[in-house]
Amino acid sequence: MTGTDSVAFPAGTQTLTRGLAVIEAVAAGHRTLTDIAATIGCSRSTTHRLASALVQAGYLRAPSSGGGQTFILGPRLVEMGFLARDTLPVVAVARPHLDALGTTTRDTVHLGIREGIEVLYLDKIAGQRGLEMRSRVGKRMPIASTGLGKALMLDLPEAEWRTLYDAALSHPATPNARLPAWPEYRSGLRQSGLAACAFDFEENEPGIRCVAAAIRDATGTVIAAVSVASATVYMSETRMHELAPAVVATAQAISRELGWLPRRRAFA
Repeated sequence: MTGTDSVAFPAGTQTLTRGLAVIEAVAAGHRTLTDIAATIGCSRSTTHRLASALVQAGYLRAPSSGGGQTFILGPRLVEMGFLARDTLPVVAVARPHLDALGTTTRDTVHLGIREGIEVLYLDKIAGQRGLEMRSRVGKRMPIASTGLGKALMLDLPEAEWRTLYDAALSHPATPNARLPAWPEYRSGLRQSGLAACAFDFEENEPGIRCVAAAIRDATGTVIAAVSVASATVYMSETRMHELAPAVVATAQAISRELGWLPRRRAFA
């Protein structure tokens, strides 16, 4: 959202829109008044008034800095972010199942949804092995390099697989991504579709492997995914395949609570 001085808005909405633009600019990493003003296309004085009002309301913070005034996201946005996350039905429905899976496996458990070419982490149950992963609630990663993302891709046409694969190769969040060549990647995803379970063999993060499965709604549409992740020392290829049924069962249990019914085979 940029150039708000020159955009025509419905009566009474310009200040609101500019305020939202300030928040988006700060969220994107613009910290100084000069940078924020340049990003949203407003004068410095207008930007200062907007930012000051947002600080007073708790949507921004202005910590003391020796290099001049800077702004960061405020506590109200943190609070609202968690409230927004908790209003998503899949988060509330999935949490008990994620907890149970984490207790059983002792590994890190994730819940995520697709956001364009990325997977957005909605929930995370920390593992019990003392490992720290870079994943966190609210983080986005390229969909094609993660186990969660692969599970979300299973119902997509193969042409879209390739688009997402190419996007992952150049995504700034994964400079160390180690995706296999396209023919091998496509073959693996085809096999994942047959098994209803996707695998990440350190493709997204060196030293981390994961097993994932798709969550479906009442229409059968893939709307989210669940995964179990751990360091390679705890996640041999044999154990990954041993975990697959539990991960799939967890995804299906969540799906059933969302109204999904498994397809029934017709008997002759």
